[in-house]
Amino acid sequence: MNYEVKVDVSPIYELLGSFMVYISKKWVRNLDIGPEWISEVANKLAPEVSAALSQAAAWPFDDYDVLYAWAIHRNNGDSVPNFLECLYETPEDVLYAAASPYLPDFTVEEARRIRDHYTPLLELWYEHYFKNIEPDIIPLIEEDALEKRILLTKMDPLSLVEYASGGLVIENAPEVQTIVLFPTVHNRPINAYCYYKKMMLIQYPVDVPEEDEDEPPTCLLRMTHALSDPKRLRLLRYVAEKPHSLKEMIRDLDQSEELLKHHLMILRVAGLLRIHLGVEEKEKFSIRPDGASELQMFLESYMRL
Repeated sequence: MNYEVKVDVSPIYELLGSFMVYISKKWVRNLDIGPEWISEVANKLAPEVSAALSQAAAWPFDDYDVLYAWAIHRNNGDSVPNFLECLYETPEDVLYAAASPYLPDFTVEEARRIRDHYTPLLELWYEHYFKNIEPDIIPLIEEDALEKRILLTKMDPLSLVEYASGGLVIENAPEVQTIVLFPTVHNRPINAYCYYKKMMLIQYPVDVPEEDEDEPPTCLLRMTHALSDPKRLRLLRYVAEKPHSLKEMIRDLDQSEELLKHHLMILRVAGLLRIHLGVEEKEKFSIRPDGASELQMFLESYMRL
């Protein structure tokens, strides 16, 4: 392990994450907010706003890597309006220079396109959705980031990354010099990551407080749902032996790639899997021992044992 870990926090990340989820619908069936959130937000937006935002659905998903790179290197504070104003006013060659060290194939033309296309839509998203929920989200992400910064003084970086992300293990990645962790609410319970040259960005989920203490907590429901299928239990037993790749699972478990990805995602969001990331982004999966102890803890807490 030869990388530095930084904990960053900003509503700008949450703006980009919520916009990405709404536009791409990526992973939405596995997110706590669920498909119903998409419908709820869409019903509140004016038709002309929805029509403008819908354009972005056809644009390359890799564009978000650029937007996040610009967010990492923001130099005018954490105000969303200031960030968007800066994008409007910054020449494309300057924006290119900020992102190109991390994205070797990036071009000035792409910097111009992404700035001109996304900035007005992000402004619409902020005005018609995000600024209304921003006051509720900022305390959650700032409190969690403070906790992770304190833990960084007490834990080794590798352990903190795994703890914060609920299972991501970065190993055999000598090209990674810096890992930036930041908390997110909209993407819970999924942890997502961007590989850059010499840097990796990991967004990890922050759970929101439970509204009704008499209801089972969301984290417990994720775990019990994940363990309710015999196929997923057999999968956990298989990866308990040693880390396995998806290709190995297809060969040994006689299941389709699509079905295995479905089961892996459910186990992953429940915090029962470790995802090993290394050279060339090849994922391998193993059981996360802490997941079993957390299940017992959450169950005993809810049962008041």
